[in-house]
Amino acid sequence: MIKSKSSSSLLCSSLSLARVLGFLRTTLLNMQLTLEFGGGLELLCDSKKIHNVNVEQQNGEDKLTMKDLLSWVRTNLIKERPEMFMKGDTVRPGVLVLVNDCDWELSGQLSTSLEEKDVVVFISTLHGG
Repeated sequence: MIKSKSSSSLLCSSLSLARVLGFLRTTLLNMQLTLEFGGGLELLCDSKKIHNVNVEQQNGEDKLTMKDLLSWVRTNLIKERPEMFMKGDTVRPGVLVLVNDCDWELSGQLSTSLEEKDVVVFISTLHGG
């Protein structure tokens, strides 16, 4: 009886560990970011300027890049006319991108790695007249 009790305890411990690992994997694969849209780009996102989001990292990657984020934004935030925000896999010319107040052109553009709690700002510099 002690042997079966020990086996069942081990099984319960294994199941608990599996749940914890599953939770940690899910938590680690989601990155909390703040996204800000300005210069008219907020109109493409239900006129909301600031979005606190949890972005799921794709394909089990251990890092999230700006390329991944832009794809996520196109799918999840842009409600209309995505061509006004993106051209191909990147932002349209005339859209300034800042990652933690630093121009993304200085940090690698699409290959810029993002970290938990980063702030990414998109500002259109193109205005009608």
